[in-house]
Amino acid sequence: MSEKPTAPAASRSTGGSGPVAAGSATTGSATTGSATTGSAASETSTPLKSGRRMTGIGRVLVVVYGILALAATGRSVYQIMDHFQVAPVAFTLSAFSAVIYIVATIALIAPGRTWYRVAWTTISIELAGVLIIGTLSTFAPAAIGMAAIDPFGDDSTVWSAYGAGYLFIPLVLPVLGMLWLAKHRPVASSSSTAAEA
Repeated sequence: MSEKPTAPAASRSTGGSGPVAAGSATTGSATTGSATTGSAASETSTPLKSGRRMTGIGRVLVVVYGILALAATGRSVYQIMDHFQVAPVAFTLSAFSAVIYIVATIALIAPGRTWYRVAWTTISIELAGVLIIGTLSTFAPAAIGMAAIDPFGDDSTVWSAYGAGYLFIPLVLPVLGMLWLAKHRPVASSSSTAAEA
């Protein structure tokens, strides 16, 4: 008997492997596409989660605000507990400035749009307080219960004479804080962006 040719079997084998290889290539391409898409999505979402402003000069601002918060708090507590009756208005304003510095420090550290607005509000109040109390303590100290124009006196506040007792840092700091906030607006989160869409 003559042997049957084996070429068709080889052909079938080759033909069968072709679709499998093509399918594998398609699957690999789809996997690569998904990985690329996931990577791109990850890169896009990274800045959305980062709403912090604490980089570079921002950290210096927080440190200075923290120091003033501690200084104003310690000064106001001592004044109120030791001789509040001497200048109650000035000492109350001293305590108020301490609260402003504490809230401003927290608002600068905390991320998010709400704290961003709180930072703007407290720093605006701080600047207004420095200008108003500085003017009154310089030209009409009796109006806030101060005996004389003395930024280093026992009855002075952090904002007396525009912060002269603290090297005018209370006058310059809110301006720097506002400039910093204007240049570092919070980035919207992914959830809020989806809600707006």
